Amino acid sequence: MTENNEIVEDENKIGTVIADDIEFRGKILFKNSLKIKGIFEGQIETDGHLIVGQEANVSSEIKAGIVSVNGEVSGSIKANKSIELFNNSKINCDLVTPDLYIEKGCMFNGTCIMKTKNAT
Repeated sequence: MTENNEIVEDENKIGTVIADDIEFRGKILFKNSLKIKGIFEGQIETDGHLIVGQEANVSSEIKAGIVSVNGEVSGSIKANKSIELFNNSKINCDLVTPDLYIEKGCMFNGTCIMKTKNAT
């Protein structure tokens, strides 16, 4: 894991980055990786990697392979591989995942159900 750094620092290695000055609502479907730095409300579905940047505020029902959070998320997160909650993140969600990492300094309010991989 990273030490108090933004997740996946090199944004060139991320399929799509949504800038911090963008605010939108709707449904996002993608295959590889996406980093949200702005404000999003709606649904997110992927087998890939969702990264919530430290500037981001996401209110969503999330279904993904891997979810890494450094910002704010409310709603629900179901990840069939793992969820990573990093320092200074604020999570008000119910989680379902086989693998959970919570870094010191994270604020997590919600429930967590641990399931076997690919069972979500």
